[in-house]
Amino acid sequence: MIIQLKSNIDPAQKEAIIKKVNSFKFETNEVVTQKGSYLIGIGTKEFDIRQIGNMPGIADIHIVSDSYKLVSRKWKVKPTIIDLGDGVTVGQGSLAIMAGPCSIEGEEQIVETIAHLKANGIKIMRGGVYKPRSSPYAFRGMGIDGLKIWYKHAKAAGIKIVTEVMQVSQIEPMLDFVDVFQVGARNTQNFNLLDALGKIDKTVMIKRGISGTIDELLYSAEYVFSGGNEKLILCERGIRTYEKASRNTLDLNAIPILKEKTHLPVIADPSHGIGIRRHVAAMALASIMAGADGIIYETHSNPYKALSDGQQTLDFRESEKLCKRMKAAYELLSSF
Repeated sequence: MIIQLKSNIDPAQKEAIIKKVNSFKFETNEVVTQKGSYLIGIGTKEFDIRQIGNMPGIADIHIVSDSYKLVSRKWKVKPTIIDLGDGVTVGQGSLAIMAGPCSIEGEEQIVETIAHLKANGIKIMRGGVYKPRSSPYAFRGMGIDGLKIWYKHAKAAGIKIVTEVMQVSQIEPMLDFVDVFQVGARNTQNFNLLDALGKIDKTVMIKRGISGTIDELLYSAEYVFSGGNEKLILCERGIRTYEKASRNTLDLNAIPILKEKTHLPVIADPSHGIGIRRHVAAMALASIMAGADGIIYETHSNPYKALSDGQQTLDFRESEKLCKRMKAAYELLSSF
């Protein structure tokens, strides 16, 4: 059960509501976000919500059977649209394209990538300044110094930044330089990190875990939402299966299922999803036709010299071609 509280509710009214809900053997948890205040009722006994629906201080009340309450579409039918400012949005009604290198490697790379994005109307740049790598000897990013250089150029160009945060201690120093904090596949169930991201007023994009289920992804989002942060994006990025022909198995099934289960925006990452450069475009287009609200992919001026993930990274010519095809595919889908 989700009880939406009125913004002008007084403490006595709130206490009366909690007492009434508890009388029906429901535990209550208060959640205060950037957009509203809620009481989450957890219990198994069914009752007629009209018994409390007219109590002073209640704006609305919903019965939600899902264990993940706040991210469920059962109480919020209208899709959430994330506003990153300056007319940049992620959610139903437009196709969000996020592109850039796997790793931020230097200032020259940043400048040339931003020029490519602007030439193709892409307003969100992805890139890693902290990189989780399988080998401890691989390039692991430029850290906060690289992020500051990136931010300087992106800000001047009107480009938004999405980058991965790997641990709680990184959030505060990164906060002023990031538009979207990415929770990578390896951290999807890092609950300390999710709790901390629930306490900030910045958009969080959660990638599906390497072997994570759809419900587990939704539970991860519930952690952030219940902590106070409603600004959430979900990302299908492929899961590990027994198939060895590709890096991962991009689960196109997950896109319409997530869109049915949650009001949050759902995007896809075909670069990690398949991990093979020549097939990234096909999977990006398939994701759009499956209903994705956006695509995040990797591009580099020279993928063969990229310090990480070059095998799945498009060069600028391939990226430009894909961008045109994605926009055409989205327009076609919108005309149905």
